[in-house]
Order: sequence, then C-alpha cells, then structure tokens
Amino acid sequence: MLDQKKSIWSWAMYDWANSAFATTVMAGFFPIFFSSYWSANIANVDTTARLGFANSIASLIVALLAPFLGAIADKGTAKKKFLFTFAFIGIVMTGSLFMVHQGQWQIAAFMYVIATIGFSGGNIFYDSLLPAVASEKKIDHVSSLGFAMGYIGGGLLFLINVVMYLKPELFGITDGSTAVRIAFLTVALWWALFSIPIFLVVKEPHYGLRDANIWRAVRAGWLQLVNTFKEIRHLKVVGMFLLAYWFYIDGVDTIIRMAVAIGTAMEFPAASLIVALLIVQFVAFGGSLLYSLLAKKIGAKESLYVGIAAYSVITLIGFFMNQVWHFYALAVAVGLFQGGIQAISRSLYARIIPVNKAAEFYGFFNLLGKFAAVIGPAMMGAVSLLARNASSVMIGSLELKNMGIRYGVLSVLLLFIVGGILLSKVDIEEGKEQVKYLK
Repeated sequence: MLDQKKSIWSWAMYDWANSAFATTVMAGFFPIFFSSYWSANIANVDTTARLGFANSIASLIVALLAPFLGAIADKGTAKKKFLFTFAFIGIVMTGSLFMVHQGQWQIAAFMYVIATIGFSGGNIFYDSLLPAVASEKKIDHVSSLGFAMGYIGGGLLFLINVVMYLKPELFGITDGSTAVRIAFLTVALWWALFSIPIFLVVKEPHYGLRDANIWRAVRAGWLQLVNTFKEIRHLKVVGMFLLAYWFYIDGVDTIIRMAVAIGTAMEFPAASLIVALLIVQFVAFGGSLLYSLLAKKIGAKESLYVGIAAYSVITLIGFFMNQVWHFYALAVAVGLFQGGIQAISRSLYARIIPVNKAAEFYGFFNLLGKFAAVIGPAMMGAVSLLARNASSVMIGSLELKNMGIRYGVLSVLLLFIVGGILLSKVDIEEGKEQVKYLK
C-alpha cells in the first residue's frame, strides 16, 4: 500500500543512515584528512586535483553500471538485494579507512573510490523504491522528507565526530588524527544500523520475473535495457530532463564534494571548514522541507529554476570569497537549496517515468548524475591546474589570491546556465502522456 507512514519513515531512514558517509566522509573529514595526513606536504592545488580525479573515477564507474543494474533489478525484483550489496560494500570500505596510515594517499584514494561506488550505487536502488512507498500526490513531500532526514541524521553524527576531533580527550582518544580515523568507523556502524528498517519494512513491488534467479534476471535485464534504448525515441521529455539534470546537478555535486578542498586550498582553518559543513547540514534540514512547500506553491519545475538560479549566484560569489565568514555565508545559502533541488529533481522524474521500470529509469537518472560528477570535479581540478600560476587580482581594496582555485570554482557556473536553459524545454504534462504509451 502506498503512503503508509511506517513504510515512508522506514524508506526515509536509509537517507538518515547513508548520509553519514556524505557528511563525515565525502564532504567533511576525508578531504581535510586527505590533504593534511594521507597527502601531506603536497601542494594544495595538486591535492585538490587528486581528490577531484578520485571523485570522478568513482562516479564514472557508477555511471557505467547504473542503467544495467537498474534493468536487472526491475526484471529480477531485486532492488533491495542490490541495495544491500552496494550498502555492504560502502560500509566495509568506509570502516577500512581506519587502517590507512599517514602518507598512504593511494590506498586512501582507492578505498574512498570503492566506498563511493557503494554509496552511489546503493542510491540507485534506494531512489527506485520511492514510487513503491509514495503516490504522486505525496511524492514531493516524501522525497523531501528523505533528504531532510539525511541532513539531520548525517549532521548529528558529524557533530559528534567534530567534537571527537576538536576535543579527543573527552572520549579518551589520544589525538585528532586518531579521532578522525575512529570517525570513519562510526560512519560504518551508523550506516549499517539505520539501514535495517528499509530492508525489514519496505515492500518491493513485483514486476516481470517473480522469484527469478540472478542469471535469468541478468539476461532479462539486458534485454530490457536494449529495449529501453529502442523506446527512448518516444520519451523525448525524459531525455531532455535527463540532459538538463546532467548539467545542473553536476554543479551541485561538485560543490558538495569539493567545497572543503576549495576552503583548504584557500588556507581557511580546518575547524572553520568543519563548522561550515555543520551549518549546511542543519540549515538543509529545514531547507529541504521548505523547498517541498515551495514546489507545492509554484510547481516542481519552477522550484528547480529557483534552485538553479540560487546556485549560480552562490558560485559567482564563491569566486570572490576571501574571508572565513564568506564561507559561512555561502554555507547557509547552500543549505537552503541543496536538499531541495535534489529532492524535487528526484520526485519530478518519478512523474514522467513508467513505475514498472522505476529502477531501470532511475539507473539512467543516476547515470547522468554520476557522469556529471565525472565532469565537474575533473573540470574544476583541470582548470585549477591550468591557472595555477595566475597572479593575484586587486578589485578595489579586495585582493584575490589563489586565482587557479578561483577560476576552477567559476567554471562550475557554466553548468548551471546550460542546465537551466535545457530545463526550460521540458514539458512535464507531455512527459506524463508519453509514459502512458509505455504502460
């Protein structure tokens, strides 16, 4: 049954669970620790590029696997099985970061890549379960609830981890570096514990091959994927939306993954960067819920325009960022729009795809999103390296240093502009009619 509170909250709890990886690891301690511990005594611009390329490699692998895995899951009724598999991979690799010693940046990067594959791959199947718990009437709210739960859950553990890092003696820990390594273990435990409800409570709808074995599911999934490529000519609205999403979510993901690396390269204190991340998490909790109200008021597509415009302004201001308080102000702005633009994109997409092929179509959704995350961090890293020798610039009394990093940040603006233009060509009502053709 759709719209049951128990199923909705159990589904949303997975966001609470795996968002600990997105906050403590991906956005928070991994970039800081990578620069100061695993890749110590290396130029900031080189460390930023290494981190960007690691994110891009992980995203590329997920992007290549996403549609095929989604097709298999649909045919084999195996969304929860694949979700469990990818979550397990992410949990084990995250916990294993505890064992990586100082200077071993290659091993740290490898484990991070595999953990990110587990995190991102699992989200394909988590997203595909959304139409199984929410009707079209409530899908915006439920999608936003998931992101809100993720921000508050990930934020709570991150807060604990931050206190561990800043005051290790309170926990009987010898130093901050050990505290960070222990933080990776706490993320693995948190992710595992709070994933339990989605596996026990959420019922997966049965389509296609009920109780099929994995090899039949693989074969049927491959045939379904080939068939979908043939049918895509009838889904022009889906294709245009995915193309728009590819560009604008690239900018969002790049900012999420690279913000701390940018702050580190601009020589902001590590403690200030951590505070900024906490600001994002707790502002984003309320921001995600408010964004669903905005979508209800003005429409899902129009609310995406608001988010794209806001991120464009954030990126432009980021180019001029020069003080720690600037970073804090941008953290508040990002928190207001980050969860909303992700949640409404996910729920709007659910409106224009066939529900019986949800995992496969969310595979394409994640394919574009992850290919975008291949381009964004790599583009920022490449632009930063190319402009590394650019001299500082005086704008009035404001001196802008680290121009290589700043030009890398500015390059992200192009992605929001192109994404907004392409989104204007998406007709949601036409998309709903096209879905009826496939049913």
